[in-house]
Amino acid sequence: MLDSVMKKLFGTKQDRDIRALKPVLDQVNSLEPKYQAMSDEQLKAQTQIFKDKLQNGGATVNDTLPDAFAAVREASKRVMNMRHFDVQIMGGLVLHQGKISEMKTGEGKTLTATLPLYRDWE
Repeated sequence: MLDSVMKKLFGTKQDRDIRALKPVLDQVNSLEPKYQAMSDEQLKAQTQIFKDKLQNGGATVNDTLPDAFAAVREASKRVMNMRHFDVQIMGGLVLHQGKISEMKTGEGKTLTATLPLYRDWE
């Protein structure tokens, strides 16, 4: 009974994990117009900008994560005509944390994997 009450008050572990990732998802989504407005050259240049920030000690991987994920989303739209949905962004965040992301058939696991792969250039 206590377990049932605790789940109602605080949610399951999965619910709490998802709530913790939601602010980052919101950041990625809020950056979409910025990356849509970029030319192909400007979008491509973002990789070097991210690398420079990381190498100069001005940022951590987590600091650049929302921008990196937003850039990958936009590049995917332009190159493959495939836009990452929120569930794929969340899956990418989980993979970035070194965890296993369980997704249903058809939810785009391959596209999801492009997000943490891009930021692993270091």
